[in-house]
Amino acid sequence: MGLILPLRIVQGVLALVILGLSAFVANWYNMDTMTSSPSQINFLVFVPLWSFISIAYLELVPRFAPRASHPWAAVMFEALNVLFYFAGFIALAVFLSKLLFCRGSVCAAARADTVLAALQFALWTGTALLMAKDVFKTG
Repeated sequence: MGLILPLRIVQGVLALVILGLSAFVANWYNMDTMTSSPSQINFLVFVPLWSFISIAYLELVPRFAPRASHPWAAVMFEALNVLFYFAGFIALAVFLSKLLFCRGSVCAAARADTVLAALQFALWTGTALLMAKDVFKTG
C-alpha cells in the first residue's frame, strides 16, 4: 500500500498543527481569562497526542516488531482516531457556535482547529477503511 505512508505523514503534520492551535487557545483561556480552558479544547489537545501514539504503532511496530503487531489492534487504533476526531470537531464547532462573540486570533485559531480536526476525521476514516478492507481480505 504505497498510499498509506504519505497519508500517515499528512496525519502526523496535521496532528502537530492541531496540537499547536489547541494549545494556543487553551493557553489563552488559562492565562488571559478568569476561567479555565473549555473541555472541547482540552480534548483536542489530547487527540493529536493519541494520533502520535497511533501512528507510531501503525507504522513502526509492523516494521520493527512484527510479532507485536496485530491486525485488529491496528483497526482499533484507526477506529479510535476516527471517533476521537469526529467527537472533537463536532464538540468544538458546537461550542464556537454558542459563543456570544468570537473575534481575534484566538477565535481564528479555534475555527482553524475545528476545520483541521474535520479534515483529520476524513483522513483517518479513509485509512481506517483501507485498513479494515486489508484485514478482512487477508484475515
